[in-house]
Amino acid sequence: MLWDLFCRVIDNHGDLGVCWRLARDLVARGHGVRLWLDDATALAWMAPEHPAGIAVHAWPDGDVAVQPGDVVVEAFGCELPPAFVARMAARQPAPRWINLEYLSAETYVERSHGLASPQFSGPGAGLTKHFFYPGFTPRTGGLLREPGLLEKAETSDGPGWLARHGWAPRPGERVVSLFAYANAKLPALLEELATQPTLLLASPGPLQARITERPGLRFIPLPYLRQDDYDRLLWACDLNFVRGEDSFVRAQWAGKPFVWQIYPQDDGAHAAKLEAFMAAARLPKHWAAFWRGWNGVAPLPALLVPDADRVLAWRAELAAQPDLVSQLVSFVGVSR
Repeated sequence: MLWDLFCRVIDNHGDLGVCWRLARDLVARGHGVRLWLDDATALAWMAPEHPAGIAVHAWPDGDVAVQPGDVVVEAFGCELPPAFVARMAARQPAPRWINLEYLSAETYVERSHGLASPQFSGPGAGLTKHFFYPGFTPRTGGLLREPGLLEKAETSDGPGWLARHGWAPRPGERVVSLFAYANAKLPALLEELATQPTLLLASPGPLQARITERPGLRFIPLPYLRQDDYDRLLWACDLNFVRGEDSFVRAQWAGKPFVWQIYPQDDGAHAAKLEAFMAAARLPKHWAAFWRGWNGVAPLPALLVPDADRVLAWRAELAAQPDLVSQLVSFVGVSR
């Protein structure tokens, strides 16, 4: 099928990261994708090599003389251009219209996944939009997981990859990656990390310039990494600090202990989302306490990292469910 995937890059590149992984996975399975973006600049470092099946287009300000594809995906409620919606309504047969929602472990996701929204007015009158919710349970749309991902993670030569980039740890150092939003708890985190020999590999972002070395803590600032290399970074580290949605999901597939910084919301709604995931994943109490502290909803306690067994068990639970693209392809084949 031909897919039109619309994405607005709000901030932090996360929406684009998710949409690029979705597009690449669809193409790898034999589909074609037109990716419509209002800002494609981050692709220069995120995905410098484009698969032949992905065509990147600028977000249309007006009408565009193209026939809409078989499936149109409105990523994260970005609101499609009205002229394109009108072309969707004129197409016979009408394309499947999917609103790909943000990831959450809250209970409303299971209730809302797959719901239809008939369009009774406007340029899309007569069409039906369906809401597709990623999630962590069999009653949701699952998570992005391209075929062979877990096997790649298990067989990756992390030490060798780090050494080739000049980021190898010294004897006795643990390796920690940091990808974060602005966070007032950074000084406390650095002090905590320094309690045992640590090499901190920090991705670009608001915290990178504020990190200072101290006894027990060595720091290397990373450049922007393409998606495949960021995955390899997660596989190579002993502990990963991640943020938002894309790196959060990839950290779960990496099978290494991780700490998630959820996107902060002014109304405090992120706290409930954080609690919902921690409950679903059944995080150990001391681990959940640190997550709350890093997210600014509680004091930051000592960093007691759990062993990998809980992480791997959670990954196995997720891997037993169909991945998002498999479910999405099946859904658009039968939904009305």
